[in-house]
Amino acid sequence: MSAIAVYAGSFCPFTKGHEDIVRKSLPLFDRLIIAIGHNYNKKDLFSVEQRMDWIRQLYKNEPKVAVEAYQGLTVDLCREMHAQYLVRGIRNAADYAVEEEMRLANRMLCPEVETLFIPASPEWAAVSSSLVRELWSLGSDAYRNFVPEGVDLGTPR
Repeated sequence: MSAIAVYAGSFCPFTKGHEDIVRKSLPLFDRLIIAIGHNYNKKDLFSVEQRMDWIRQLYKNEPKVAVEAYQGLTVDLCREMHAQYLVRGIRNAADYAVEEEMRLANRMLCPEVETLFIPASPEWAAVSSSLVRELWSLGSDAYRNFVPEGVDLGTPR
């Protein structure tokens, strides 16, 4: 049986922090599914299709990576994809507290899926999609420092 992991998030947009977590995850699994879900607490600025395109382009030469969109519970997606692992990036103690609560809930809902926390590299620990969106919405090209090459957000609406 191959080791399959899901790395789920809204990825709105995909950042160098997300890329860091993918880079660290790839050696651990036979397949890594980057799953774009809908976070009901966030207002998405970029379509799911646009986010999928960015990520697919970024990993077009990495056969272990698949990109999927989904709605509903992440653990249901894990079951559907036969994933044994759920990858979560951790930037700081606040992230850990939130993610640990989610890990415990997911374990009750789906005990066959193990959540793995992967710490962000120090240079990306302060980077978030929210920071990128704020820089972009203020018209600052500085956002480009925090997204992988090929993730061009265009002109703010």
